[in-house]
Amino acid sequence: MSEPADTPLYPVVDAFDVTWLELGGGHRVHVQQSGNPQGLPVLLLHGGPGSSASAMQRRFFDPDRCRIVQFDQRGCGRSEPPGELRHNHTGALLEDIEAIRRHLGIARWRVSGGSWGATLAVAYAARERARVVGLLLRALFLTGPSDLDWFFGGAGALLPDAWQAFLEAVPRSRQRHLQAWLWRVFGGDDVALQTRVAQAWRDWESALQGGGPVAAPVDDATRHRYRVQAHYLSRRCFLGERRVLGDIGRLHGLPVTWLHGRQDLVCRPANSWRAGRTLSGSRLVWVEGGGHHPFSPPMAAAMRQCADAWLAE
Repeated sequence: MSEPADTPLYPVVDAFDVTWLELGGGHRVHVQQSGNPQGLPVLLLHGGPGSSASAMQRRFFDPDRCRIVQFDQRGCGRSEPPGELRHNHTGALLEDIEAIRRHLGIARWRVSGGSWGATLAVAYAARERARVVGLLLRALFLTGPSDLDWFFGGAGALLPDAWQAFLEAVPRSRQRHLQAWLWRVFGGDDVALQTRVAQAWRDWESALQGGGPVAAPVDDATRHRYRVQAHYLSRRCFLGERRVLGDIGRLHGLPVTWLHGRQDLVCRPANSWRAGRTLSGSRLVWVEGGGHHPFSPPMAAAMRQCADAWLAE
């Protein structure tokens, strides 16, 4: 889904600093900074798992007020080696965040993310509470069986035609244990099969966000994205729902804002509702007419408004 022309976002700004950090296990992570070098430090965590940082993601934040830090998580985007799964788990990502903070000489920062990025932000704040000023989180993903079973099947009751199109890429004998089969596909070396399944998976994600089939061809970057995603999802992102909710419960006293679109079909609104109930004193913002896509007009307006208020706290 492309950005609407009237979306109230800040203009695109180029990065003023780009580097790769050697972070152990053979991983070389791409890090970029944009905005005001003397501004309020803000870490933006991308979703997926398996996606990457982009200039669009920072347009919710005032570049004159913020020193915006982004990085491509292990195996993702411009980080190297692309699609690498060895030494690639949530614990390593949390260590990477701290290594980046130390490298940049930042004492404390605000942290924001959406979907998987929100989950990772919660895990980081629970582990490194003293380093976090506050959290702005959109469309929380709890990583448990309920979330995964919804995404890989339950949501098909709402979009039966799109779900059937996805299943056409899956042998009937594998549909009962779909998630395990997806991991075997992307953990293997059949590129043609990976291409076909990645196309179907991408189209299903697009349908859940109100879009149609994606016309762009599946390239190596797309296959790497779903390889990392299958790796994480098959292991409940090395967290699980109980761990995520437990981490949320440890954030009492930290300023936290949850945003969730009422029509989100990827990460259900109940996730942020449960988070708000778990963390008394946090703020829950419902976005009427908003789904999972951050750049739909309702979500973009809400994110911009909440980001401005968050920076003023």
